[in-house]
Amino acid sequence: MRHTLSCRQRVLRLTDGFTLVEVLIALVVLSIGMLGIAALYLESLRASRAALIRTEAVTLAADIADQIRANRNPLNAYDCAGTCDAGEGGNAIAIADINAWRTAVAAQLPGGTTSITFVAAAANATSVYTVTVGWTEIGYTNPLTYQLRVEI
Repeated sequence: MRHTLSCRQRVLRLTDGFTLVEVLIALVVLSIGMLGIAALYLESLRASRAALIRTEAVTLAADIADQIRANRNPLNAYDCAGTCDAGEGGNAIAIADINAWRTAVAAQLPGGTTSITFVAAAANATSVYTVTVGWTEIGYTNPLTYQLRVEI
């Protein structure tokens, strides 16, 4: 007596299990996908850190700009000839603001540098402060800078 298998039974027999090669191929595909996800995660961490540092730079520049607008006597009180060394400035409030600002930039930005320059008003022009904040960022050979122009 010979048993014949139905079509459904033959299909089940052909797919009864996975071979070791199929399992290894599936693991390779899965591991490549996981490595891609890990690389994407690391890149998103780098980008969010860079965005945080840039946001801090903008906030610090806007902070000193607000202080410049608030303390206008004399008009060039915050002129520190670009370097912003401690003790420079026009009045005691300006000197304290500049020193506190420089300390905040150094603490919050990696390799933070500061600069404030002043150009007095000329014919048909306003007085202008240029506030520059610089920092070093991973992946860049040159330091990055942010400049804010404050017209008074």
